[in-house]
Amino acid sequence: MRALIVDDDFYSRSMLHDMLRPYAGCDIAVNGEEAVYAFKQALEGGNPYDLVCLDLVMPEMDGQQALWEIRALEHEHGTHPTQETKVIVITMLDDKKETHDAFFLGGATSYIVKPVDQNKLLDELRSLKLVDEVEI
Repeated sequence: MRALIVDDDFYSRSMLHDMLRPYAGCDIAVNGEEAVYAFKQALEGGNPYDLVCLDLVMPEMDGQQALWEIRALEHEHGTHPTQETKVIVITMLDDKKETHDAFFLGGATSYIVKPVDQNKLLDELRSLKLVDEVEI
């Protein structure tokens, strides 16, 4: 599995990296612009990400805009909806509007509120069929 971790907070990026490292090759972006660039490079290189863990509140370009651009890139490249990258929005915001926008407007796959619990993240990866029971 390939994962892209997108968060402007060093501690959050490090924690997610430590949690995902046993299951995925991880790349890191510190804002939405870097995330979109990395996603585009991976898609055009024929090695797209299986998972994006995406913070919503970031400088330069926020997670919501990055998610819209990621989905647009997939659409432009003819990615079938069943093959879209799984996007877990990970944020400190427990905001119903942000959640609604991420899911229904941006196409997020799921949502986890920080601080991220490792067991909850791994349960989510299992439910998204990104890891098997035996991997955990």
